[in-house]
Amino acid sequence: MKRMMQQAAVFAALSLVPQLLTAQEDKSTAVKGGIQVSGWKGVVDAKELAAGLTVDSAKFVTMGQGLHATTGPAITYWNPTMSGKGDYTVKATFSEREYMGLNNHPHPYGIVMAGNDMGTDNASYLYCAAYGDGKFIVRGFGPTPFQMNGRGTPHEAVNKAEAKGKPVTQEIAMSVKGDKVSCSINGKEVATYTKAEVTGAGKLKSTDGAVGFRMGHNTDAHVGGFSLTKN
Repeated sequence: MKRMMQQAAVFAALSLVPQLLTAQEDKSTAVKGGIQVSGWKGVVDAKELAAGLTVDSAKFVTMGQGLHATTGPAITYWNPTMSGKGDYTVKATFSEREYMGLNNHPHPYGIVMAGNDMGTDNASYLYCAAYGDGKFIVRGFGPTPFQMNGRGTPHEAVNKAEAKGKPVTQEIAMSVKGDKVSCSINGKEVATYTKAEVTGAGKLKSTDGAVGFRMGHNTDAHVGGFSLTKN
């Protein structure tokens, strides 16, 4: 019996090796370029800043009719001239030309809304982001990070890449309408909350605020059709 328990312990330890290796390998790799789009601002997560990475460790440029971001650290971009108020929708189409081209597992990208005190230690905002493996995440900062649907939820609306290196595209929108705050991906609502669920102590200061988009670390995606409209 004792021998069986020892073997089980060894197998359990070995099963953790791939996870540990992934954690060790999954470090943010700086990219030269910085913000090259007039009027836009950016901020990296606190742990990225502590590791010596800044907005200049990612590249954000105009490309064709849209924008293009290559990271680097996990980063949030916003345009101070674009602010949602009352009922509104902010949306964009995100295209990975090569799924997981800069990383060894799926990383998310998506829409940011309700940004207040952006660029300060007291910043609060909410984002909905998609992964190329068919999952999505709704997460915020208030200013401490808070999760609305755990670490990611599978949903049939979220497109899946055929394989690593293949293209995948997601249209992502976040909306405020009355008491409802929602996220839609590829035309289908995937999450909805009341304002009370996303605002208050440790969460959003308001559902009004700056809009933009969020990129996970070591991610490369084109952002097309970024827009803010009244509902």
